[in-house]
Amino acid sequence: MNLLSSLRYLVALQEHKHFGRAAEACHITQPALSNAIRALEREFNVVIVKRDRNFAGLTPQGERVLASAQLMLHEHANLQQDLQSETLTPRGPVRIGAVPTAVPIAARFAAMLQARHSGVQPVVLSLSSSELEQGLEDLSIDLALGYSDRMKVQERKLRVWPQYTEHYFLLRRAAQPNPRGLQLAQSMPWKEAATFPLCLLTPEMHNRAIVDAAFTTAGVRVTPAIETNSILTMMLSVVDGNVCSVLPGALVDTVRGYRELEAVPLTSPEVKTRIGFISHAQARPSRALEAGLALAQDGAWLRHAAAHSGLLAA
Repeated sequence: MNLLSSLRYLVALQEHKHFGRAAEACHITQPALSNAIRALEREFNVVIVKRDRNFAGLTPQGERVLASAQLMLHEHANLQQDLQSETLTPRGPVRIGAVPTAVPIAARFAAMLQARHSGVQPVVLSLSSSELEQGLEDLSIDLALGYSDRMKVQERKLRVWPQYTEHYFLLRRAAQPNPRGLQLAQSMPWKEAATFPLCLLTPEMHNRAIVDAAFTTAGVRVTPAIETNSILTMMLSVVDGNVCSVLPGALVDTVRGYRELEAVPLTSPEVKTRIGFISHAQARPSRALEAGLALAQDGAWLRHAAAHSGLLAA
């Protein structure tokens, strides 16, 4: 039995929740995957997989084997990176997950990381907050950029590096185009913003929960004119439609070139949401991830992130 391969098949089975799809993802036949799992069960003398006609989950012992499998595969990947890297020259992939509202900052971070370390290969993924939490837990992502206050850092044994604070704007079409680009207007209370037709994220998105809570605090309830799970839809619906949208500064920054648009800071209440990079505290970071963590704490990077997020004052 090839232990690493069998552990990899177990991780794939848990991810896909289906023997056939897991086998396809691993480029092997379903009987080969099933035999490998049974070989693992013989090796550890425990039942790992609950079996019905279909995959029915893992036993408690199987969950423990899975957690060890994820760590072992993580260490194996780290060792491969170490052996392929030159002295003081990090190489290899870094998987960076970001909540949709923070993707522009994650993209800037990835570009700067790759520019500093040409051997590092960032992979940027747009994920929900729950997907970030799961990805950190099962080590399928190396670094998460998200709502640091949402995650139970102590309970989940995570580490956090603060990056910036989200502030919120009403994005709308300007009365008159501005030849210099996006206009920043005087502030507006959330209660007044509720009087406009709005395009908002769908209810399962954490950003929508933040926005709804702000409107509730302001004493109003909003029924969106448009709902979407797409950040691009939120912005383009303002560009080409008759609706407005509520966006954090990092997203407003991406449309600074649109002279037809106006961004209005929202107040009463003052809503500030901390965004940070989060990583697994117990798993040893790869050399590529170490380079990423060093950048996440670099003053020049933090100033750059602040200039393209927050209140957009820079």
